[in-house]
Amino acid sequence: MKGNKVIKTMVIVLAVIALAGTAALVAVMNMTGKEKQGAPSADELAESSVDIPEMTTNLADGRYIKISFKIQTDSDKGKEEAEKRDFQIKDAIIEQLSEMKAADFKGKEGMAALKERLKQDINALMQEGKVENVYITSFILQ
Repeated sequence: MKGNKVIKTMVIVLAVIALAGTAALVAVMNMTGKEKQGAPSADELAESSVDIPEMTTNLADGRYIKISFKIQTDSDKGKEEAEKRDFQIKDAIIEQLSEMKAADFKGKEGMAALKERLKQDINALMQEGKVENVYITSFILQ
């Protein structure tokens, strides 16, 4: 009887270890799968992005800039809304650029700051979707 009890205990312990291992494996697989799903493909990016054609405007220091953007939204609804709000988005861009000087565009930090401010400004306008990222697609400063 005592040997039988030891065998039952060992079987139960092995079953618990196997279940714990399976649960850990499933958890790791689910986390890994979500990370891969989170990164959109090039086609998905193109489908949810809006082009802002080249704009020319004055900077605060009297110089001028020619710049264009691609705005990545979070969904098809977000893209539709951004397309409808095109005039508001262009206004937000002009407002930001008119406060900047040529020196503000030096280095990565200046461009990154502009993109982040535009993302925040445009998201403040959006109601159905949101801007995930702002890309500068052309840039000429004179």
